[in-house]
Amino acid sequence: MELSEQVFRTIVEEAQKSKGWLKFIGIMMIIGGALEALSIVGIVVAWLPIWAGVILIQAANAAESFALNSDTSKLAELASKLRLYFTIQGIFIIVNIAFIILSIILYLTLGFSWYSTFMSREWGQF
Repeated sequence: MELSEQVFRTIVEEAQKSKGWLKFIGIMMIIGGALEALSIVGIVVAWLPIWAGVILIQAANAAESFALNSDTSKLAELASKLRLYFTIQGIFIIVNIAFIILSIILYLTLGFSWYSTFMSREWGQF
């Protein structure tokens, strides 16, 4: 299937426009991951934003190469890197939602157990 010249030029222009933002967000994610690695708990998950940042920088490089050379293999690489980035972000969001739900359940369970413990005693006997 052939793309029309107009559609192809539009894709080249959009790739050219997106490379700056891809690099910026990628660098910010790497910096954020490095700062997260400075904490004891953060060191366990700091690799995730660093990895995602590297993927975005690779996508930016593919976008730049595609925009300069009109190499369709670079367009495929760009799409692949963006798919991988969004897959990582989606899994990260699902894990965070699960963690939030478990935290809410834990807090409610502990809260109700402490409440029932304190309410079963008379307040004057502490």
